[in-house]
Amino acid sequence: MTAGDKLFGRLLKRSAVVAHEPLEPLVSPMLGLHIHLDDDGAVLQMAGPLRHVLEQQKPHAQPLPLSDYLLAHSCLAIEGQPSDWQGQLLDLDFACLGDQVLHLRGWAQRWGNGWLLQLMDIADLLIERQQARHHDACQVIAGQISEQLRSCGPLRLPAIVSEQLQVIAQRWHIPCLALALLDEQEQGWQIYRQFQAHDAPTLWHDGQRLGTPLDSLNGTAPQRLDAHHGLNEHSRVQIIFGNADGFAVPYSDDRGVVAWLLCGFYDVDHAAPYLTVRDWMWLASSLAAPLLGRLREQQHHRQHERLESLQTLLGTGWWEIPGVGDAVQLAPSLAAALQLQATRLTQEEWLTQIHPADREEMRSCLHALQQRGEPLTLSVRLHPADNEQAPTWFRVQGQVTGNAEHRRLVGFMLDISDIKNQQQLAAAAHARLDNLIASSPAVIYVQHYAEGALQPAFFSASLQPLLGLRLEDCSAAALIERLHPEDREVYFQRTRQLLREGSVRARYRLRDSRGDYHWLLDEAKLLRNDLGLPVEAVGLWLDVTDATLAAERIKQSEERYRILVEDSPAMICRYRPDLTLTFGNRPLANYLECTPEQLPGIDLGTWMSDEQRAAFVQRLTLLTPDNPVSTAEISLQLPGREHAWWVWSDRGVFDERGQLIEVQAVGRDNTEVRRSQQQLTQSAKMATLGEMATGLAHEINQPLNVMRMAIVNVLKRLSNGDVQVDYLTDKLNRIDAQVQRAAKVVDHMRVFGRRSEIEQQLFNPASAIEGTLSLLAEGMRGKGVDLRISDTGFQVQVRGYVDQLEQVLINLMVNARDALLSKREKDSSFKPWISIYAERDDLKVRLWVEDNGGGIDPRLLERIFEPFFTTKPIGVGTGLGLSVSYGIIDNMGGLLSVRNSVEGARFCIELPIAADD
Repeated sequence: MTAGDKLFGRLLKRSAVVAHEPLEPLVSPMLGLHIHLDDDGAVLQMAGPLRHVLEQQKPHAQPLPLSDYLLAHSCLAIEGQPSDWQGQLLDLDFACLGDQVLHLRGWAQRWGNGWLLQLMDIADLLIERQQARHHDACQVIAGQISEQLRSCGPLRLPAIVSEQLQVIAQRWHIPCLALALLDEQEQGWQIYRQFQAHDAPTLWHDGQRLGTPLDSLNGTAPQRLDAHHGLNEHSRVQIIFGNADGFAVPYSDDRGVVAWLLCGFYDVDHAAPYLTVRDWMWLASSLAAPLLGRLREQQHHRQHERLESLQTLLGTGWWEIPGVGDAVQLAPSLAAALQLQATRLTQEEWLTQIHPADREEMRSCLHALQQRGEPLTLSVRLHPADNEQAPTWFRVQGQVTGNAEHRRLVGFMLDISDIKNQQQLAAAAHARLDNLIASSPAVIYVQHYAEGALQPAFFSASLQPLLGLRLEDCSAAALIERLHPEDREVYFQRTRQLLREGSVRARYRLRDSRGDYHWLLDEAKLLRNDLGLPVEAVGLWLDVTDATLAAERIKQSEERYRILVEDSPAMICRYRPDLTLTFGNRPLANYLECTPEQLPGIDLGTWMSDEQRAAFVQRLTLLTPDNPVSTAEISLQLPGREHAWWVWSDRGVFDERGQLIEVQAVGRDNTEVRRSQQQLTQSAKMATLGEMATGLAHEINQPLNVMRMAIVNVLKRLSNGDVQVDYLTDKLNRIDAQVQRAAKVVDHMRVFGRRSEIEQQLFNPASAIEGTLSLLAEGMRGKGVDLRISDTGFQVQVRGYVDQLEQVLINLMVNARDALLSKREKDSSFKPWISIYAERDDLKVRLWVEDNGGGIDPRLLERIFEPFFTTKPIGVGTGLGLSVSYGIIDNMGGLLSVRNSVEGARFCIELPIAADD
């Protein structure tokens, strides 16, 4: 018996005698694995591309059971016979070639005299779950680490870091783990804390200095070091890792890369395949960020303590006189040095502390500072409490700061008693000054003038740590040799300008003792004698390598940004509020079939319909300085081409008054996605027509049966010779009415099966209800389903596609019909009904489809609109109907929802009333 005979047998409700035919060979599917089983679960055939990767079984006289192909832990999932597996989702692991495992998921269904097991590869799904689980664990551990480091005491900080390193190492089985911080003073890297497993060899120790090899790594992403395929440029780094596998994760802040999380003897690809780059960066950040914050906070606190201690030890402090009044404010340390109880006193009280021999000079200098702004520089003695005691000397300096409205006199008093009274301490002070110069980030130098040339005579001690050079390495000829070849003319021009103008500022590159070039900012001044002849030049070198390289990187970044905009696959443009383009990149020009130079001045709305243009302009009017961004999908009709859809994002640019002056936009071609959505909707529509085949056949058979009976009666009258005109006219009118009825059904099927319009139209949703009933009403009633249709005659307009709304209603009614008929098969006394009614308010119209089928399992309500989700038996339904229906209503700006009522399911289609209505 053919498939057509079986189908018509079911339509005519006749029983068909099915003959047992020989089993046909499986057709090889395009995806997955299909296994044909007998009733005992033995494998008869295999088909599909995945069968080639399975482990080959030795030939046997009898088919092997399915469990022989599976790994041991999967055998529990297939206990029993295939009939026991029907309706269950099976997760099976197959042994593959090369000791690999194939993770498959599928189901079993009846196939001829046996069973068909259809399986799909779910390895990607399992990997995603593993990655999500490890990502969540990584976030939890990172949060705990940050909290521990932020809440612990300063003395416990190193111990807490060691504990957290142990947590990370034990969680991801890292033999050796260390945190390396940048030592800015030593200009290298140092192990802050490390952890090693009890069975791992010693690789690092706390406080170990690593030098600068880590600087050769790329600081923007984790770096993997392979011991078997070592990189030449990372050879020094591999020595740090013991020439074994390693993994280094950077942490950067506004200063650049300031920390590395080092994993030794660790192959990250095998040990932690599910951790992503973001997870590793997150772990490094959670450890390094709070630690560096705490360390910098401690450093700042120590510096503040040093400053306070320095002021106390030197007997110095600041003083300040506001612009109005004669009050003097003293620093607490200065008040203590002056043995004063208060830090605020009058100028006269302050002058009283000065020795009478210096008081009037102090008063005169202070008056000159107040009246004429002349800087105050004076050495004075304090009034001694005991005349036999050695005088206490202070250096007083002051200047005017602020503008005319907020004018202040500020300065300091420095105890210089030792300098004045003890020559030996003067030498010590001179040594401290030399040390201060040596520790300065700049190099101070002196060049003597001799016979028209400048010869190096002195360099501060900071020359050694900066360039690794000594004075004898910096003769005039040696400096010329160390200059970068491209900068030698700059240096010669610097010398000529210094001798000619007396001061100079230049920038050039100088090679250090290691062969690396440094950018130096050279500022020098020429000193002359009383006759105006040059004596020597005093200047300083400031290392500006980082700043210069940063400026170069910014310049390169700007160039990359320009290239990115020009060569980006996205369409980038700027236009005025009237849609006139002012700039467009090459992808936009190529899409519009012109050159980038032709884009300025073109009206972007030229390719839009009037309705699309009005909606586009209306959307721009909603942009404000507080909400400057808007995203929408727009439709364009390009000359000689089909409709195109763009996903378009706008960002408004506003003037100081908040007026929109320009729009910056980025677009992406969404045409293929939109066409795929249309094809999916059309496929769902045709699937709906297929499911309606039985009902439509009834709709057409009814008028055909009436016409056949009318013709039989007329022929019988004609054979008896009894022909009456009125009788023939009545029968012919009846036949004509039935022909029109059948034609109406066929015409509506043709209209319903067409593709939807390109743009949404205004329509009354009541017309969609009428079209749905014209296709389904008779078939529903013929199956004993009572249709309860409320009055839907009110006039309202919505925007969208009437055929797609009709498709949604058909899906809802067909689903309700299937549920009702299934329930009636179990309970013959059940009286099924479906109710359709509508209501409206000022903003929305709601269409309700309700039945008395008992409702939907509450556990399934949240998944009812997911793609491919269905509660129907395998092979019945695609699981796309409600998902596509939800997308159709969402595309029309509405909402499709469901809840259970007292007697059954209740679906609601909520659509916004069109603004034009």
